[in-house]
Amino acid sequence: MTEITDVDALRRAMAENSEQPEGPARNARAEQLLAAAEQLNVPLAVIEALGHQLKVYNYSSEKGKMFVPFARLLRMWDERPEDFDEFEAHSLHWVFKWVSSGMLDQPHIPLASIEKWLGEMERRYRLAGYSEAAVRSAEHSVAAHVGDVARAERAYAAWLAADRDAMSDCHACELHGQGWWQAELGRDEEALELWRPVLEGRYTCAHEPHTVLASSLVPLLRLGRLDEARANHLRGFRLVRAMESMRGAYAEHVEFCALTGNEARGLELLAERPAYFTDDGQPQSRLDFLSVVALLMDRLTALGLGDRPVPGPPGREWTARELAARARADALALAARFDERNGTAHVGERARARMAQKPLAERLPLGVRSVGPAPAPPVSAPPAVAVPVGGQPDLPALLAEARRLSDHLRPHAVEAWAAVARAAEGVELDPRDRAEIADHEAMGLGPAGATLFERAAELYARAGDPGEALAARARAAYVRALGGDVAEAVAAVAGPYEEVLALYAAGGTGTRQTAAVLMGRARVLLRRAHTEAQEPGAEAVYGAAEAAVREVLALVDGRTGDDVRLAARAAEAQAMLAELAGLRGDLAAAVELFGRGAAAFVAAGLPWFAVEYEARLASLAHHLGDMAEAERAVRAALEHGGAQLEAPGRAQLHLQLAELLGNRDEVAEAARHALEAAHWADEAGESATLGAWARQQLGGFLLRQGRWAEAAEVLESALPDLTAETHGDGAIVQTQWWLGDCLSELGEHRAAAERRLQAAEIARTWPEQHDHATLAHLAGESLGQAGLAAEAERAYARAGELWRDLGNPQGLVRSLRARAWLALRAQDGVATARALMTDALRACGTARDEAPDEASRQSFVAELGDTHRQFGDLLARAAEGDAGATLPALFEEALAQLRQSAEVFASLGDAALHSRTGAELTAGLLEVELGRLADARARARAVLAAYAGDDGTGRGEPSDDGGEAVRTRRAEAEQLLRVASEENVASEENQG
Repeated sequence: MTEITDVDALRRAMAENSEQPEGPARNARAEQLLAAAEQLNVPLAVIEALGHQLKVYNYSSEKGKMFVPFARLLRMWDERPEDFDEFEAHSLHWVFKWVSSGMLDQPHIPLASIEKWLGEMERRYRLAGYSEAAVRSAEHSVAAHVGDVARAERAYAAWLAADRDAMSDCHACELHGQGWWQAELGRDEEALELWRPVLEGRYTCAHEPHTVLASSLVPLLRLGRLDEARANHLRGFRLVRAMESMRGAYAEHVEFCALTGNEARGLELLAERPAYFTDDGQPQSRLDFLSVVALLMDRLTALGLGDRPVPGPPGREWTARELAARARADALALAARFDERNGTAHVGERARARMAQKPLAERLPLGVRSVGPAPAPPVSAPPAVAVPVGGQPDLPALLAEARRLSDHLRPHAVEAWAAVARAAEGVELDPRDRAEIADHEAMGLGPAGATLFERAAELYARAGDPGEALAARARAAYVRALGGDVAEAVAAVAGPYEEVLALYAAGGTGTRQTAAVLMGRARVLLRRAHTEAQEPGAEAVYGAAEAAVREVLALVDGRTGDDVRLAARAAEAQAMLAELAGLRGDLAAAVELFGRGAAAFVAAGLPWFAVEYEARLASLAHHLGDMAEAERAVRAALEHGGAQLEAPGRAQLHLQLAELLGNRDEVAEAARHALEAAHWADEAGESATLGAWARQQLGGFLLRQGRWAEAAEVLESALPDLTAETHGDGAIVQTQWWLGDCLSELGEHRAAAERRLQAAEIARTWPEQHDHATLAHLAGESLGQAGLAAEAERAYARAGELWRDLGNPQGLVRSLRARAWLALRAQDGVATARALMTDALRACGTARDEAPDEASRQSFVAELGDTHRQFGDLLARAAEGDAGATLPALFEEALAQLRQSAEVFASLGDAALHSRTGAELTAGLLEVELGRLADARARARAVLAAYAGDDGTGRGEPSDDGGEAVRTRRAEAEQLLRVASEENVASEENQG
C-alpha cells in the first residue's frame, strides 16, 4: 500500500478506491485509509475519509456498517462545524437519507429510533434551509415499510408537492421510488409511465436505470407486455451483474425467470452469486433474495424436479426441494423479525405473497442460451386413451379411433395404434386387427420396420385382403431403400407391383390399395434416382422414376373424391416430380411442382403434409433469387405446420424467415423470428448447433436496432457454442465483431478491444486481409478509449501496415491520424504527432494524384481537407498545454493548416460547404487568440454570407440533418462575430 503522507495523497487513494468493484475488499481499503487519515492530524482529512467509508459501505453488502462512521461524523459536525468545508457539509446532510433508509433495512434497530431519527433529519434540514422533499420521501419509506398505506400516501403527496433542492435525490432515483410505490399498490401502468424517462435514458445515475429495469419486470409481465419485459431483463441484468450492493435488483431478475418458464436461467443466476445466500449486512435485501429463491425452488418442485441439484448456501449440496424449505424458513424468520420490530404483519405478508406467485408466462424465450430444466411438453398432445369407469381400456373404442385417424391421415395416428397395441396385450384378436397393429407399429420404426411390414402383409393375407397385403410388402421394400438397400428394394417391389395391377384389373382390390403399391414403387425408384444421380445412365433412372410417379397420378386422377388418402397420393406425386426436376437441374420447374404438391395437400385438408415441400420450395426460390416467393413459402410452412410442427423444423423455418427478413432490412420482425428459432432449437436439444446460429443472427438484428445491451447478452451467450468446425470461423469473427461494436456503444471499451483483437487474430490467417485491417483499426479505437495508449498505438500501426499492403489509402490515412492524436497524449509528443500528420497529408496527396476516376479523386480531396483540419485542431490542442514561447508558433502553424483545409474543401464546392465553413470558423477562433480580430470578424461574416438565403432545408453534405448544420454554422459564426467584436472593444478601452 502506498504511504499516505498528506491530504492530496489521501484524496488520490480514495479516488482510486472509489473506482474499485463494490465489495469487502473496497470496504477494507476504506478502513485503512481512515486510519491513515487519522495519522495526518488534519480534521478535514478524517472527515473526508469517514465520508468515503460511508459511501463504500452504503454501496456494498456491508451496509449495516455505515452507522458508526456516520455517528462520528455527526458528532464532529456538532462540535466543530468549521472543520467541514462546503462540500463535506453538504455530504453530511446528504447521507442522512442513506442512514434513514439503512435503519429500515436493519430489524434490530427499533422503530421508535427510526422515527426519532426522522424527526432529527427534519430539524437539521430545516436549520440548513433545505426543502422538506427529502424528509417526506424518507417518511414515505418508513410508512410503506410498515404497511401504513394512509400515512404513506400522505407523505407521498407531500413529497411530490415539495420543491426539489440540493438534498433531493437525482431525478432517476426519485422516479424509481415513486414508480415503485405505484407498482406496490397495483398501479402498474402508472408505475411504468413514471419510469419511462429512466427506461428511455433521459435520466440516469450510477445505479439507474439498473433498479428501474429490475423493478419494471413483474409489472410488465402482469400487463402482458412480454417483449418489453424480456428486453428489460437482458438490459438490466447486464447492469446489476457486477454490482454487489444490488442484491434486491438481482433478486427481481431471478423472480422474473421463475415467473416466465426460465427456471434454468434462474439457477444460473443463483450460481453466479453464492455469497448472496449468506451476506447479512443488509437483511432487507437478503429477505428479498431468499423469497425469490423459495419461489424458484417451488417452481422446480412443481415441475417434478424437486430432487434436482441446485446452487445454494456454501458448505453442502442442495436439492430444489431442500433449498425451497430452507429459503422459505430463513425468509419468514427474517420477515418475523421485521414485523416484531414494526408492530405489523406487513413484511411477512408481502414475503408470503411473493413466494406464492404463479407463473405469468408459460415460457418466455429470452434469446440467450438456457436449456430448460425439464423436457418440453409435446407440441400437441396425442389423443386421450379411452378408459371406462372400471379402469380397463376400451379396446373397441380405441380401435375405432385409431382407424378414424389413420383413414383420414390425422396426426397421432401412430400413437393411437400404439395405444391399441398396449390395450390388446393378452387379448385374442382377429388377423385384420393384428395386421393393422403391426402395420402401424412398423410405420413408427423407419428402416427397422421392414420385417414387421412383412408380418403385417401375412396377416392381411390371412384376413382376406390381398391388396392391403401387397401394399404392406411395398412399404417393406421402401423402408429397405431408406436403409440403403436400394437394389434389393427395387427387386422386392417388382412382385407386388405386377400382382396388384393384375388384381386390380380383375376387381380383386380397390384403388386405394393399388395406389399404395404404385406409390411404394415410385418412392423406391425415386430413392434410386437420388443414389445414382452422379452415375452414368442417371437419365434413364430418372425416366423410370418419373414414369412410376406419373402412373400414380394416372391411377388416382379423377378418383380421389372425399378419399384423403388418394388426394394425398396425388399431392405427393407432384412433389416427387419436383424432386426429379431438381435432380435434373431444372430448379424453376421444381419450384412450380413443389408449389402444386403443397397446394394439393392444403386443398385436401392436410396442410401439415405441405410443410416439408414448402420448406424445400423456399430454399429453391432463395437459391434462384426469388426472395418474395421464398418468404411466402416459409410463412406458409409455419402456418400449415401448426401444432404438428416438430421443434427442429420449427427452429429451421423461423431462422430461414429471419434471414430473409433481415436481408430486406425488416430487422424488428427478423429479430422476433430469430428469437423463436433460438427457443425452438433449445427445445429440440440443438442449442449448440442450430441454436447458436439463431442466437448469432438475433444478436446481429438487435445490434442493427441499436439495442446494444440486449445484443451483447445474446452474442455472449452464442459465442461458447460457435465452433469453426460446425459454424465456420467467419461466424465466430462476425460475432466477436458485433459484440465489440455493442460493448463500444455501452462504454465497455477494454472489453470491446478484447473482442476486436480476438476477431482480428482469427482474420489474420485469411487470404483476404481487409477484415483483419478493419478489426485492428477498431481495436485501436477501443484501446485508445480505454486509456491504453501504448496498446492502441500498436493496433493502429498494425492496421496502417495492412491498409498500405491492401492499397487502401483512406484506411492508412485514418490510422496515421489516430496515431498522431495518441502521440499528443505523451510527454513531448508534439513532434511525433506532427510527423504522423505530415505522413497522413502525404498519403492523401498521393492518393488524390493517383486516383483512377473523378469520384475517387474527390473522395481523396475530401480526406485531404479533413486531414488538414485535424492537423490544425491537433496543433491548437498542443498549444493549450504550452504557455511558453512556442505558443504563438503553434497557433500560427495550426492556423495555416486550417486555412489549407478551408481551401481544399472550397475546391469541392457546395458538396463540402459545411466542412469548409467549419474549418473557417475554427481558424477564426485562432485568429482571436492571436489578436487578429479584423480577420476573425471577416471570416465570421464570410460564413454568414455563405448561408445567406439558405432556408435551412439541408443544402450541402448528406450528413446535414434537415438543415441542422446550417443553423449550427450560423450560430457559431454569430458567436465568433460577437467574441471578436467584444475583444476589439476591450482592446480599445485598454489602449485608451
